[in-house]
Amino acid sequence: MAGHDEFLDVLLHLMRDLRRSYDRQAQAVGLTLSRARALTMLARHEGATQAELAALLDIEPPTLKRQIDALVADGFVERRPLEGDARKSALFLTARGHDNAIVEFTHRLRRELLEDISDGDLQAAAAVLDRLARNVSRLDRT
Repeated sequence: MAGHDEFLDVLLHLMRDLRRSYDRQAQAVGLTLSRARALTMLARHEGATQAELAALLDIEPPTLKRQIDALVADGFVERRPLEGDARKSALFLTARGHDNAIVEFTHRLRRELLEDISDGDLQAAAAVLDRLARNVSRLDRT
């Protein structure tokens, strides 16, 4: 059982350190990990509403609203009125949101993070993490 506890402790520590490192390195381009996730998802689903984007990110709409407000203020995202429904807006990346420096930053960070880890190790780790996610989902249903 000690190995199980250690694994979860390492996983939680890794997530905290990853967020802290990402946020520190991303300050130069005006991002946080949460905002970068929103930008990355929006790049794949431009024109989505905040509610649609929140569902894709699996976060609460009020949480995303704060992130989008910050991304709009920093010039990464713009809201455009949604045709046929003046109460809703569609979200689009601005030129800054499409900036290659941000894309390259994310690619570089991922390369550095996964450096010297074999494909086999990554596949095994992904399988374990997938099982953990399924177990969490199962716990949420009980």
